[in-house]
Amino acid sequence: MALKRKEANSTAIIKSAASLAEQKEAGSITSKSSSIDIVVQQMRATLASGSGVIVDQTAQSVPAEVHEVQQGSSMAQQVMVDPSTTPSRKFIKTGVAGLDILLVDGIPQGAAVIICGGTGSGKTILNLQIMANACEQGKKCLYLTLEESEPHLIEHMADFGWDSRKHIKDGTLMFLRLNPFDIMRNVDALLAKEKGELLIDVKPVIIPGDFVPAMIFVDSLTAISAAFIGRKDTYRIYIEKLFRYFEEIGATVFLITETEQIPTRFSPTGTEEFLADGVIILYSIQRQNMRERAVEVLKMRGVAHQRKVVAMRIVRGFGVEIFPDQEVFVKAI
Repeated sequence: MALKRKEANSTAIIKSAASLAEQKEAGSITSKSSSIDIVVQQMRATLASGSGVIVDQTAQSVPAEVHEVQQGSSMAQQVMVDPSTTPSRKFIKTGVAGLDILLVDGIPQGAAVIICGGTGSGKTILNLQIMANACEQGKKCLYLTLEESEPHLIEHMADFGWDSRKHIKDGTLMFLRLNPFDIMRNVDALLAKEKGELLIDVKPVIIPGDFVPAMIFVDSLTAISAAFIGRKDTYRIYIEKLFRYFEEIGATVFLITETEQIPTRFSPTGTEEFLADGVIILYSIQRQNMRERAVEVLKMRGVAHQRKVVAMRIVRGFGVEIFPDQEVFVKAI
């Protein structure tokens, strides 16, 4: 999620690959040479992909004999760990069948994912659907909104058969409407804290203390950025602190951004998509006098996912339906 973690991962991989190659040439590793070659190639491929981490599925495919190194090979011992003793990474499912197929194992728990697209592409509906599915599983969800009121969102969910009132009553769902002026006051306090002018701890957003969400939905980053007109640098500082705060509390976060119908940039400044672990694009593609909906998982840092644009539709009384076997050409014709 953070830049430092990504750089640290890349540095460790470079050192590990170089160390393994040198030890193999010097004859200090007793494993079969073909296995070492596999590991070095995987490390280099990871760097080439730009992900900065070794994908879990790849690590599990490393032959067992790679772990047979001499006592002096400390770097190799640190990097090549027996998969059976490595804690398994936790993933969450969205509950949207076609999207979960595109995501393969799912979304890493604690990840920050941007849901972007043009007006009317289905961003809010997809967010509400994922949230409703999570509430049904007993996960606490917080929906932060700057654009729509709680009554309107409750009514919107009811149109698709999602009973938000039940989840509000049982304590698994909370709507919180953010005020742009409150955000600006928070920013001023954060800047004062940075300068040492304020001793109290300041959070980029105030969440009720008795509510600890497993999932947070932000609608939208575009609306937040609008409150910072003429203060782009301040907005970037705030967004970085917001992402760090979400990382600290360990929640899985979905953040809506408004883009062009076929976007080339996926967030208000471009900083957000860099900080995010994942980017999911919703398209509304004009075909003569018609529009065709489609979806793409553009990015999911460090995990496997299908790289294609596929058809989707919005069904009244049901929600978003995605067809992972029906590929779509994005370029308008």
